[in-house]
Amino acid sequence: MALWRFLTGRMGAPRLAPEKPAVRIGIKNKEHMPTPKPPGAGKSSYDLIDPGALWAALNLPQGTTFLDLGCGQGNYSLAAADLIGPNGLVYAVDLWEEGIAALKARAAREGCTNLKPLAVGADHLPMESGSVDVVLMATVLHDLVEAGTAAGALAEVTRVIKAKGRLAIVEFHKIDGPPGPPRHIRLDPAEVEALVAPYGFARQQTVNLGPYNYLITFVKEDGTP
Repeated sequence: MALWRFLTGRMGAPRLAPEKPAVRIGIKNKEHMPTPKPPGAGKSSYDLIDPGALWAALNLPQGTTFLDLGCGQGNYSLAAADLIGPNGLVYAVDLWEEGIAALKARAAREGCTNLKPLAVGADHLPMESGSVDVVLMATVLHDLVEAGTAAGALAEVTRVIKAKGRLAIVEFHKIDGPPGPPRHIRLDPAEVEALVAPYGFARQQTVNLGPYNYLITFVKEDGTP
């Protein structure tokens, strides 16, 4: 998933002459313009992984509150919503507004009522503190690191996740691609652990998800703010 989703993406308005009122109306309403399609939009790491291995490792109970951070087109979100049942809730969060709109429409078509897509940034999550059981970051963390925004996102994850809640991170094996990002921005399990451990997360397990990706899970220790 591209780092673009976690940036605002708002474009500066061009300087327009005052004698063009029709154009000025467009600029006045620029905040309602759809965001451009980000690089990599329409692609999903869900197509690369072994989903059976992922969901077996996570073993989500019925009624789980699940946050898919950087959900993209929502393949992980929809699968999680099916697994946790009608008493659970999936927050699907991404700044790609068109992708979120498409996910809302898809969820409606499929009768998925326990999925809540939200077009918000990773560093300003609308959930209450200590309200989420499991947070998934699927091929997102390396982009946040590259953008210099990982600290804000991980601080928010720490805030919204419950004590003893789990953080699940899917990343690319540190090998040459494609598929996936350049090798120099990929994160191996030790690098992921070094990033999240300062926020009060203890490593649980690492699971191979196929030739391209792996899953690493953490638990939030008691007493972590």
